[in-house]
Amino acid sequence: MPHTIREIAAALGAEAAGDLDIAIDGVSEPASAAPDQLALALDPKYAAGLAQGKAQAALVWPGADWQELGLKAAIFAPRGRLAMAGLSRMMDKGPQIAPGIHPMTVIDPTAQIAEDAAIGPFVTIGAGARIGAGARIASHVSIGEGVRIGADALILQGAKIGARVVIGDRFICQPGAAIGADGFSFVTPEKSGIEEIRQTLGTRAEIRAQSWVRIHSLGSVTIGDDVEMGANSCIDRGTIRDTTVGNGTKIDNLVHLGHNVQVGQDCLLCGQVGVAGSVKIGDRVVLAGQVGVSDNIFIGDDVIAGGGTKILSNAPAGRVLLGYPAIKMDSHVEIQKALRRLPRLAAKVAELQKSVSNPGVGD
Repeated sequence: MPHTIREIAAALGAEAAGDLDIAIDGVSEPASAAPDQLALALDPKYAAGLAQGKAQAALVWPGADWQELGLKAAIFAPRGRLAMAGLSRMMDKGPQIAPGIHPMTVIDPTAQIAEDAAIGPFVTIGAGARIGAGARIASHVSIGEGVRIGADALILQGAKIGARVVIGDRFICQPGAAIGADGFSFVTPEKSGIEEIRQTLGTRAEIRAQSWVRIHSLGSVTIGDDVEMGANSCIDRGTIRDTTVGNGTKIDNLVHLGHNVQVGQDCLLCGQVGVAGSVKIGDRVVLAGQVGVSDNIFIGDDVIAGGGTKILSNAPAGRVLLGYPAIKMDSHVEIQKALRRLPRLAAKVAELQKSVSNPGVGD
């Protein structure tokens, strides 16, 4: 349903001006906006685009001269991206999952499904599973035995949730994610080359054949409220205790959390992050794209690691990290500056060596 400018401004808690009864049916970039779309011009650099589009109203920066920009109405956003969060929530129509349970779904008779759940075709739900109120489950989702999922879950196509996984309320799971696969845990009958290298940091007394014995995963995965999980990301079950993810944490596409990992609340794990087994991550930690975390270490609250960082040892609370191996970000920047100066420094050293080796040359 369309929303008026008045309704949108009220929902965002923002000020508005002009014709507040203009109906809006979508959002757009300024240059391509239609008359019934709200243009997103959150910065003066987007002003020129408004003249190219046909928007009557826009979400603009504080103090914008909306009439000079040719608009009939404007909503002022002191914090643009926060306003976008509320606006996108209003405008998101979401996936089309028909109410009720599709006839081509297979549900074990002992599973408990909330009456208002919407479950698409080719979904399988195992014995003793419990699906909370308001759940929306798209096609080809697999939910194992004993799984518990809270209220208002949205689980999209092809997601797989293993046995005994426990998930809180308002969980969002993107296509292809896998929760509760076995952890990658193996041991050798004799001391392995890996164990030897851990102790010696590179020296091996003898290289010999070895085979791997599987350590089974007896734990599962516990996920808190308001967690989101990206497409094709994976969380392994714990070996004995559960792998855990705290309330409010957001996990991007292609992220992997190994067995026994503990992630705190309100963390942000970006694309292609890999966290090895038994790592403990505090609250509000941000790991940017392709960050790697070595096993059995601790990352304190409020740590931020820049893209591509490799964390190989404990990181104290509040530390900002970058590089491989991870060091303080400001130190890494200084090191990179010094590296760029190395060719000139090497040339100067060569000149000095030449003058020392040939004293008196050029006199």
